[in-house]
Amino acid sequence: MPRTGDSMRGLAVFIADIRNCKSREQEKKRINKELANIRSKFKGDKQLDGYQKKKYVCKLLFIFLLGNDVDFGHMEAVDLLASNKYTEKQIGYLFISVMMHHSNDLYKLVIEAIKNDLNSKEAVHICLALTCIANIGTPEMAEEIGDEVPRILTSPDTLHGVKKCAALCLLRLFELKPDKFVHSELSSRLIALLSDQHLGVVTSACSLIQALVTASPEEYKNCVSLAVSRLSRIVSSTDLKDYMYYFIAAPWLSVKLLRLLQSYGQSDDSSVHERLKESLEAILNRATDPPKSKKIQHTNAKNAVLFEAINLIIHYDSDAALMVRSCNLLGGFLNSKETNLRYLALESLTKLAISDFSRKAVMKHQETVVQALKNERDLSVRQRAVDLLYAMCDREQAEEIVAELLSYLEKADYSIREELVLKIAILAEKFATDYSWYVDVVLNLIRIAGDYIADEVWYRVTQIVINRDDIQAYAAKTVFEALQAPTCHENMVKVGAYILGEFGNLIAGDERSGPIVQFKLLHSMFHLCSNTTKYILLSTYIKLINLFPEIKLDIEEVLKHDNQLRNSDAEIQQRAMEYTKLSEIATSDLLATVLEEMPQFTERESSLLAKLKKKSNTLVKEKEIPDTDNSSTQNTSTVVAEIEPAGFLDHFPTGVTGTVETPDDSPVLGGTLNNHSEVGPSPPQPSAPPVEPSLLDMFGGPPVGQDPNQVPIVTGLIPFDEAAQPAFKAFICSRNNGILFENELIQIGVKSEFLGCSGKVQVFYGNKSPLPLQAFTTKLFIGQNDAPNLRLEAETVTQLIPAGAQIPQTIKATAVGAFTETPCIQISFMVSGVGSEMVLRLPIMINKYSKGTNMTAQDFFVRWKNLNVPAQENQKVFKATKPMDNELVKSKVQGFG
Repeated sequence: MPRTGDSMRGLAVFIADIRNCKSREQEKKRINKELANIRSKFKGDKQLDGYQKKKYVCKLLFIFLLGNDVDFGHMEAVDLLASNKYTEKQIGYLFISVMMHHSNDLYKLVIEAIKNDLNSKEAVHICLALTCIANIGTPEMAEEIGDEVPRILTSPDTLHGVKKCAALCLLRLFELKPDKFVHSELSSRLIALLSDQHLGVVTSACSLIQALVTASPEEYKNCVSLAVSRLSRIVSSTDLKDYMYYFIAAPWLSVKLLRLLQSYGQSDDSSVHERLKESLEAILNRATDPPKSKKIQHTNAKNAVLFEAINLIIHYDSDAALMVRSCNLLGGFLNSKETNLRYLALESLTKLAISDFSRKAVMKHQETVVQALKNERDLSVRQRAVDLLYAMCDREQAEEIVAELLSYLEKADYSIREELVLKIAILAEKFATDYSWYVDVVLNLIRIAGDYIADEVWYRVTQIVINRDDIQAYAAKTVFEALQAPTCHENMVKVGAYILGEFGNLIAGDERSGPIVQFKLLHSMFHLCSNTTKYILLSTYIKLINLFPEIKLDIEEVLKHDNQLRNSDAEIQQRAMEYTKLSEIATSDLLATVLEEMPQFTERESSLLAKLKKKSNTLVKEKEIPDTDNSSTQNTSTVVAEIEPAGFLDHFPTGVTGTVETPDDSPVLGGTLNNHSEVGPSPPQPSAPPVEPSLLDMFGGPPVGQDPNQVPIVTGLIPFDEAAQPAFKAFICSRNNGILFENELIQIGVKSEFLGCSGKVQVFYGNKSPLPLQAFTTKLFIGQNDAPNLRLEAETVTQLIPAGAQIPQTIKATAVGAFTETPCIQISFMVSGVGSEMVLRLPIMINKYSKGTNMTAQDFFVRWKNLNVPAQENQKVFKATKPMDNELVKSKVQGFG
């Protein structure tokens, strides 16, 4: 509140009366009396002067701040804005800022009053108006007054104090209406403020420019040289008069300049680069100098500048010497008594661990980080230590770091256990040289923190066990022993059921883990499990009948029990009934075919990484899991620099039926039987509620809903120019990714994946022209005879592709039967009113849906002899047109799967 001297004695008396009230009722009575008095004064015939309006408005403001409703006095406050006296204008602006809503009818009068003050010659009046705008600014106010504030800010006649207010006011208006303040004419004048003689103006301008850079970096890229110049002068200065803070020169401005420089890369100007390097070296040198003061303010200011300088060094990631020096300085903070310093040091070291320049320097502090993980009291610091260990981990230290993290997991705070489990699982998978160690780690995770194991973790271990023959027996033995523990988590039961159902025969030679022992061990936990786990156990039982026919009667007895056949859960009923009928009706050969061992999964990036990104905002290194696909996309243009594959199963339903339609990387133990007597997941019902996650969706992502605006599909192929698409031949065999077509206007790339009968082709359209592609449409064509056998679905694309932009289109192709012709896509667009059209063949061939497998000659002939139905064999003899080249033929056949 303003002063309450003789000029407003009535206000002072009123405040004293309120403070002397003994009860709430007495206070309310006094307030009501005063409100009645003020209302009568405002409505009276006597004209009030500025002093009286100021006094009564100030009383209303005080009453409002006490928590009482005030619904009058706004007009009198607006009248005060027109006063030439500073104290009266100040109270008017204060009342408007606190009590007036922008929907008030008087708001337009307020805007007019602010305009008048902005054009005033009195600096204090301009500052009051700018402060009010910054406090209560609206998009409407930004539109009305937006041109006045930049004029005041960039005028050479404006006082420094006014410029500071104007810069912060413009920052507020930019937040309200960004488009109005992003243009080249204004940018050059704002950048010039960085060279202003007054450091207060530079500080305010730096905050404004940093916000503007996020919206239009190109317009403000010239600020780099001025920012470096100003930073250099501050670092080298020892006396900045009013801007020395505990022997540190302008620390707030230094921090802002360093953050502004992080918005851009390194300057191409060698002189600017060298000057910045000298400034950064000077900041690092100052960190090792003896402190000039024992005050905590001195330490905080020096460290604030230091950490921001290190962030800039990390951002550039180019100077090995500076990065190593930063690591060494941060390592000294790890043993600091200040918790905040330890936290910031660990956070910065996590970023440095990503760079090849500083990785080894970070590794030197591994022991200290481990000790912080063990002994640190603060949870947030322990969390940063976990992040750093995760970031610095490599193949050499993997086992040691994972062991430390497992040890910490047992006593870790419950809020971070799930994230910690994901990190341990990712590290164990990425750096496992012996996958038996990986299996041990995941089983330990389930044992220690079973409640915090995401489904993706146990999905992933089953995938890896299936894909690696050398650990299948070890995994079966290990999980069997884990299930014998006195207490066993349900996630362990899921893993055990799945692995024993597939590979229990590998340990059945030992009497201690014989067939009946495995079955009884699994079934002893059946009544303790949730329905989701019971589904998997029932599927395991039918698998065990195939592996061990001698225990068929024991398993059938369980399947026929009323607990299953009359269970309240319909899924359990269905599985028990269908599995019982399958075991009774099917021959041993048919049973072996239906329940054969799961095929290997397609190698891809682990879904655990995506899960971790959702759980944590920590900066960690993305160490990609190697892709086994040998085909690579060549970067032949800047338009389509990289074709990003989406998760393949993201765009397909998680429930599919039939052997042909089951994706190759979908474990079937989580499914039921369909009417073809094939083991697979139940078909999804349109009206059914969402089901629990299954192994079918272990790569994450909801299925894409049906788009009512589908791309039209025309039956009957249209002519295409094969010579115009020379790149197509490369896609016939094994290649799935690459550039399909390219000319001076457009570049078309594809990324395709096929699993079982399902295929997904992502087509990427890149505009290479300097003009937008308009009226962009696509249409699919399929052969007349192939329409029943190949189902195509394509999402629509936007009709406008801006210059230099790229848009994707997803095409789903389901092979229902054998097809012979390759489908085509017709692409039409216009550039500057001139139409273009092209017809291209899509890389969707029947051989893409086949998959090779490795087997011995003995296994091959066993399978071959089982094909005894005439429809299962087909042969076609044709005459070769060219001499046979064995190596060429071998590569072609391998390409066909």
